[in-house]
Amino acid sequence: MESVEKLIIIGSGPAGYTAAIYAARASLQPVLFAGIQPGGQLMITTDVENYPGFPEGVQGPELMELFRKQAERFSTRILDETISKVDFSTHPFRLWSDAGKEYRALAVIVATGASAKWLGLESEEKLKGRGVSACATCDGFFFRGKRVIVVGGGDTAMEEATYLTNHCEKVYVVHRRDELRASKIMQERAFRNPKIEFIWSTVVRDIYDVNAGKVTGVRLHNLKTDEEYDFPIDGVFIAIGHTPNTQIFQGVLEMDEHGYLITRNGTYTSVEGVFAAGDVMDKVYRQAVTAAGTGCMAALDAERWLAAKFH
Repeated sequence: MESVEKLIIIGSGPAGYTAAIYAARASLQPVLFAGIQPGGQLMITTDVENYPGFPEGVQGPELMELFRKQAERFSTRILDETISKVDFSTHPFRLWSDAGKEYRALAVIVATGASAKWLGLESEEKLKGRGVSACATCDGFFFRGKRVIVVGGGDTAMEEATYLTNHCEKVYVVHRRDELRASKIMQERAFRNPKIEFIWSTVVRDIYDVNAGKVTGVRLHNLKTDEEYDFPIDGVFIAIGHTPNTQIFQGVLEMDEHGYLITRNGTYTSVEGVFAAGDVMDKVYRQAVTAAGTGCMAALDAERWLAAKFH
């Protein structure tokens, strides 16, 4: 018989780590599974200027390292494994890691976050890592002095485009609408940057690597004029949003049509004893600070639920 943990936390972004800090300080001895992307999306973010307590800003990976150290300081057990299957129909809950090991828990906090969306082009899949990327901070360095395209019109796209101007000669933002969805401050920053040029009402139809084994151009389609044309380029960065990492909870936890977990009374999911925090349940704010806030809420909810249930 497997030993039963009081609390298992799935995911290691700001939500997961904050939940771990609060739960550990409440003597719940949490076990945290670092998961698909240890450290969450902040691991692919450079300057974080809006997280409270860092007046000069902080690098995303550095911030997550501090989160991890704080969780470990209070004796959170962190496992660099991914939970690949769950059974919440029996109690204690059963969870299996990708290593095939079974774990049991009295309560679970789901903080699996969200992952970048792709265009879904065959050429995009083929050229990932060869000029196609969803992470400017990971790959921008490889495009020093080159010309690149950023696809998207939200905050992510503006952040990626602005960052890429540190390396690239020219950054073209391709957006399917004729106005941006990004916040005002991010829009203004991008509009002011002389290296950024906007290609409006346009989508990417294909990505080329003519005899090069790496991106050499794209086929663009103007949605207003219906014109299609080739555009030589060295790199394509996709920044069109995110999909919640909830695949293993399909049919297990209630979710909306986009796959985000539905919570009530704070962080309670449709299964009693299972809580959700961060971008996996928040499609509105999606900020590190709000993810951390819901991580705190989930830990407090779990602590109170456990105390009422097993006191």
